[in-house]
Amino acid sequence: MNHPYIEINEKICGGSPVIKGTRTRIVDIAIEYEYLNYTPDEIINAHPHLKLEQVHDALSYYYENRAELDEKIRSDKQFIQELSKTFKVGP
Repeated sequence: MNHPYIEINEKICGGSPVIKGTRTRIVDIAIEYEYLNYTPDEIINAHPHLKLEQVHDALSYYYENRAELDEKIRSDKQFIQELSKTFKVGP
């Protein structure tokens, strides 16, 4: 399917799919929608530089590529957990 608001460029966010003209990753929109239960309107409020049609296209792209993008979300989460162990903050 054609996604006019999505781009993949190795020089932007390491090649992760983003909303064209931004550095907003599709996985970040998916996390807000799927895991934080934000509505598309709430996502727009959190990212005022985005338009509703961009968010809907991002969600459409996510659902068409869900297995691959869910794996990216899992690997990012694991990476963050490892970093937090390495750079333990606090007493």
